[in-house]
Amino acid sequence: MTVIKKMGPEISRRGFLAGTSGISFAIAFGASGASLVSPASAAATPKDFSAWVSIGADNKIVIKTPGAEMGQGSMTGVPLALAEELDADWSKVRLEWTPSEVGTYGYRIGKNKSMAIVGSRAVMYYYNDVRMAGAQVRRVLLDAAAAKWKVPVAELTTGPNVVIHAKSNRKMTYGQVAAFAKVPAKLPKVSKDDLKKPSQFRLIGNTKMQRYDLPSKVNGTAQFALDVHLPGMVYATTVHGPVVNASPVSWNHAKVAAMKDIIGTVKLPKGVAIVGRTFESVMAARSQLDVKWKDGKSRNFDSEAQLENDYPKVAADPKAKKTKVYAVGDAAKALTSGAKKFRDEYRSDFAYHAQMEPLNAVARFSRDGQSVEIWDGTQAPSRCREGVAKALGFKVEQVTHHQCFMGGGFGRRSLADYAAEAALVAKAAKRPVKLVWTREEDVAFGMFRPQTYQCIEAATDTSGKVVGWEHCVVGDGKNLATGGMDIKTYYQIPNRLGELRGVSHGIRLKHWRAVAHPFNIFAIESTVDQMAKAAGMDPIEFRLKNMSPSPKIAKVLEMVRDMSDWGKKRPEGRAIGVWISERSGSLAAGVAEISLDRNTGKIRVHKTWLAVDGGTVVLPDGARANIESGIIWGLSSMLSERITMKKGVVEQSNFHDYQLLRMSDVPEEMNIQFVKTNRKPTGLGEIGNPWIGGAIANAFFSMTGKRLTHLPFTPDRVLAALKA
Repeated sequence: MTVIKKMGPEISRRGFLAGTSGISFAIAFGASGASLVSPASAAATPKDFSAWVSIGADNKIVIKTPGAEMGQGSMTGVPLALAEELDADWSKVRLEWTPSEVGTYGYRIGKNKSMAIVGSRAVMYYYNDVRMAGAQVRRVLLDAAAAKWKVPVAELTTGPNVVIHAKSNRKMTYGQVAAFAKVPAKLPKVSKDDLKKPSQFRLIGNTKMQRYDLPSKVNGTAQFALDVHLPGMVYATTVHGPVVNASPVSWNHAKVAAMKDIIGTVKLPKGVAIVGRTFESVMAARSQLDVKWKDGKSRNFDSEAQLENDYPKVAADPKAKKTKVYAVGDAAKALTSGAKKFRDEYRSDFAYHAQMEPLNAVARFSRDGQSVEIWDGTQAPSRCREGVAKALGFKVEQVTHHQCFMGGGFGRRSLADYAAEAALVAKAAKRPVKLVWTREEDVAFGMFRPQTYQCIEAATDTSGKVVGWEHCVVGDGKNLATGGMDIKTYYQIPNRLGELRGVSHGIRLKHWRAVAHPFNIFAIESTVDQMAKAAGMDPIEFRLKNMSPSPKIAKVLEMVRDMSDWGKKRPEGRAIGVWISERSGSLAAGVAEISLDRNTGKIRVHKTWLAVDGGTVVLPDGARANIESGIIWGLSSMLSERITMKKGVVEQSNFHDYQLLRMSDVPEEMNIQFVKTNRKPTGLGEIGNPWIGGAIANAFFSMTGKRLTHLPFTPDRVLAALKA
């Protein structure tokens, strides 16, 4: 018997509909927004529909959720907005994952659809559609109740899971309505005017609402892919080449296969997998595996030498290939004619995602080998399905994906290359396989945030206002190196130019929490701070008066000034710094209070204050936790996390030499305030990350008069800066 732990209700949607009297709503997200269609139509063309709401005669509601969950709250925030307009009793709502059908369940982004929960997109992109869908379901219930009672629908209202006719003092639960209601052939139209006013919200913005996944994670019933166990399942792990993208030529298969409980080895495009009856046996065999490799492109790559010596040469070379990121006005002329000019350079190292749960997936083929099931905790269910299909030479329809929880994603789990490997191994082994990458394997064969060199030039006019801006980035990965370069959403500088001067070393790169914003905003704001110092102005005042800030950024700067009591004298040995943050449509301004051990070079952040404009905050407690997580993540990456490579080989291997922030170094206080607004939500999952390193650097300058220009601020670099 297959034993699989399951999130939420113990019955499937099909079982729910078959076992109770009730009503189901198929919700289609089309070009004109969300609309309802009949279940019969949904069954006939299931790919046309995006989400199902099922209401049982027992008054329970099942809502499908498309929000892949890694602790950020998306799986709760998206259906919560639907439940608000449905006027649902949240205590009677159960959530189930949507199938991995991008055409059906994806949100619209431009002309395309996606299910990828990246870039803080989930609530931001689904919000309007699911609210309209919830309102339509509610209207169907009202119409059905009005017909039953023979009263005008305008006389009816709803409460949590109940339809109310105040004139006759009658009530019917949604379950009672569902017992007789039918989805009409022609559905009622709902406009934005039919949606609730923010003052009417019960669920959206409710500070007492908690994430749906928390109870199951506390009691241990939440299903991660590591929890999946199938009959006849075996275990596997992969060994990839020491040089990135090396391919295997030969290995000691016979010796490894002869070891206890080992079934065999499998050649993969970039590695060799070991398959065994227990994970312990696989790990034992791993230590005996001896592979000869054909090196990849990066075999001579030395990351530190390239960043220190070669990248500046690329930046200075007038013949270097340039890609324009943005261009407004005439930056060159403004820089030449400016009253005062500024120039500086900045560097940032490679960074690893460091998700706590090792990368893993479970794969099982059908008996005829013509279809496969995948269990995976992924940020992009449809992308995982497509990747597995491509690896196997299958059609997407031959792959069934089962979504699981994730023990951290941070961008790495938006590409399920490890799931494709699990499928290839299961195909070769002819039995279900649970494949787990070790931490060492994930680091050695990692997909990293790129290292970059940056040069910024700026100019002010005679009044001190910034009128010219030029930003050059040298790095690999295109948008992985350029995200956050354009300052247009927060500073309205009339003449500005941003360019990428690309270099390529064959290193595997990937979106990393807030992508390129942390190092780009660090460089941008470092230059702003230098201009403030040269003008003899307070850093906040300089931004407000001389950087032509947008109203939103001006608001959060003023908020954080008040929150942090900016002008207050700090305790002896402490200093504060301010920085702005931008990501996924949200803007923020933050202040950090630090201390410095001048003997060891260790910086400690004691308190942080962050004012955030993220539009309507659907799940306040989850949003606050998400931002606190981003602050801690940012602290760790800005103070210690770095990947280096020699001759194409990653020098770090695990958390003893890839240094993460320890609990003892977490700030004593993290103060967060949201701008109150009725605008639609913008992304909050990454806004807590980009600002923190710069605020530390600003505080460090206030304390020492020295600049930190290379991320991360390791003790050695801090000591070197003090001596400079």
